[in-house]
Amino acid sequence: MITVFLPCRAGSERVPLKNTKTFAGVEGGLVNIKLRELLKIKSVDTIVLSTNDEKVIEIARAFKSDKIIIDVRPEHLATSATSTDELINYIPEIITDEHVLWTHVTSPFLSHEIYDEAIKMYFNSLKEGYDSLMSVNKLQTFLWDEKGSINYDRKQEKWPRTQTLPRLYEINSGIFINSMGGYKKLSDRIGNKPFLFETHGYASFDIDWPEDFELGELIYKSLNKDK
Repeated sequence: MITVFLPCRAGSERVPLKNTKTFAGVEGGLVNIKLRELLKIKSVDTIVLSTNDEKVIEIARAFKSDKIIIDVRPEHLATSATSTDELINYIPEIITDEHVLWTHVTSPFLSHEIYDEAIKMYFNSLKEGYDSLMSVNKLQTFLWDEKGSINYDRKQEKWPRTQTLPRLYEINSGIFINSMGGYKKLSDRIGNKPFLFETHGYASFDIDWPEDFELGELIYKSLNKDK
């Protein structure tokens, strides 16, 4: 079994009330959507919702689920200045279970089936020498910095076929799975050799800016129009 850590602080600056305002007609917004999916995951027995937002707490309590544990996060760990490293070091103070899945409400298209698949891959990958898992987007395209191309040599071929380019990966912050031992030893939500779990299509979508929120609503409505 595995414990979910779901951080959800108040005070989003880029998208005000991002976590709780109505999303695509869903009252309770992204928090509601995420908790509904997490409660469907077969191998999850506890969801630790870490927040300082009273509205988030209200939405969570409406589920009336024993699986949802509300952690009222200290204010010094719930500001815009709080670093991810500080929050990582907080995990062992509130979770004692052996394996932790860290996710965010801002990935509304990660279904319980995808979470189940990631958890299965995590435990399988441990047998193959990996020590953790994180979700990524595969980038196999033309990448540049200010000086020019960084993943292909234009002196050899100006526009190679994308299939021949090296695979690079963007961390999309949808899923991180690590052992509690890994958290304590490395002070990190991944280990030294994480398994790269590729997500595809809408599952990779992350809401960070106002235009992301608006686009996400359109996608969500389209995907759920017959439900």
